[in-house]
Amino acid sequence: MKVANKNTTAVSLVEEALKKAEKFADYHVFNFLDNKNALKKAAEIDKRIKKGDNVGRLAGVPFAIKDNFLAPEGSTTASARILEGFVSPITATVVKKLEAEGAILVGRTNLDAFAHGSSTENSYYGPTLNSADQTRVAGGSSGGSAVAVALDIVPFTTGTDTGGSIRQPAAFNGVYGMKPTYGAVSRYGIVAMASSTDSIGFFTRTPEDMDLLMSICASQDPYDMTTLPDFYNANADDSRHFATGWEQVSEEPREDGRDEACRESSSIRVGIIKDFDNGTVHPEIRQALKDKVEQLEKKGHEIVELNMPMLKYALAVYYIVVPAEIASNLSRHDGVRYGFRSDKVKDLDDVYANTRNEGFMAENKRRIMIGNFVLSSGFYDAYYLKAQKVRTLIIEEYAKAFEKCDFILTPVAPNPPFKLGEKTGDPVAMYLEDVMSTPINLAGLPALAVPAGITKDHLPLGLQLIGPRRSDAKIIEFAKELM
Repeated sequence: MKVANKNTTAVSLVEEALKKAEKFADYHVFNFLDNKNALKKAAEIDKRIKKGDNVGRLAGVPFAIKDNFLAPEGSTTASARILEGFVSPITATVVKKLEAEGAILVGRTNLDAFAHGSSTENSYYGPTLNSADQTRVAGGSSGGSAVAVALDIVPFTTGTDTGGSIRQPAAFNGVYGMKPTYGAVSRYGIVAMASSTDSIGFFTRTPEDMDLLMSICASQDPYDMTTLPDFYNANADDSRHFATGWEQVSEEPREDGRDEACRESSSIRVGIIKDFDNGTVHPEIRQALKDKVEQLEKKGHEIVELNMPMLKYALAVYYIVVPAEIASNLSRHDGVRYGFRSDKVKDLDDVYANTRNEGFMAENKRRIMIGNFVLSSGFYDAYYLKAQKVRTLIIEEYAKAFEKCDFILTPVAPNPPFKLGEKTGDPVAMYLEDVMSTPINLAGLPALAVPAGITKDHLPLGLQLIGPRRSDAKIIEFAKELM
């Protein structure tokens, strides 16, 4: 580690990150930069190193959090007016774990308000711009986090993925984006979107970096009863190091045998979903998938064609189940206890109605209304209950698929980054961008977005590698085969 080995200082790394953030300010990556506290924490790391203290595996590495992670640094707004000025009294478990390893929080990244969106255009503070083309969207909802890594402002950022909100912006910006197995990483201290599909993950520039972050953050948390016992580190080698320019990754073979397993190419079966091979997928994305398949075949891997007809119902299921949970989770925002409160009030009813009307974005209101409708008397059985039954069928279809293959490789989204404003007036067109990412969340599976080249217009392309539950480490290891 360059900081721990005194080849550089934590202060210099943080100063560099803050300068880059200022340089790329017109991309609107950050909602908040914590210059003073970040530099103070960096100076403390440098002092500890001089004293010979153990400073952790991420000593001096600057990072940013999606602005729906609770921490006392700045206001946690989730890019929504209704949370404007809210300073959290607690710190998210993930942030605690990263800071315990010496990482230094430099700011909060922009997102679609309450993570509702696929473009980061639904932010109260304005859209984030794509790292490769400022006329195009960054993807969403974790657009700010993806662009912060793509522009090399920081080596990693946090994100949340409810239906593709890490993977899609990762693909749109040419970086790695991990959606872990549901329950692998604690959701404690995260502004909830949909509790049964929310997953906490990261953006990085290499699979090695992703591996280290997962090894630090994937574990059971007494504050989140949905977290799983630590399966990620069960047989892992603790000597892994950060692979960016800030730290050097170890070249030694891994004791857990993951490198060996991936080198035995004949044992890896990669599934390709035939149902996604249709005219709705952009031709350059289809070609990128074809190129990766050919690359894998040349390395000796077996390609398995899969028929998964239930996936065509996934988007409909998602936009019934998730709005129902959104309506429930957002009911707490009423202008009484914290955050924004409308001043156009005469009585308590006005406080509720006007605060929520002024505080929520149009997409937030749309999802609340859909959620309340599908949960209402007379429609619960017809919509919500039926959707949950189909969700079970989707889970079972993935289970059957993984009897035939070890991993599944698909596009992340049907299109490359689209123009700003192109889909904002057509919610259905925007929802269709999630058609290939939402099934994974419904099934609780891990998936990693990997860079897959660029279009003729120099726009980033990405694919996603999907595995069975708890195969997160194997996915990250196998991703090196796709580099």
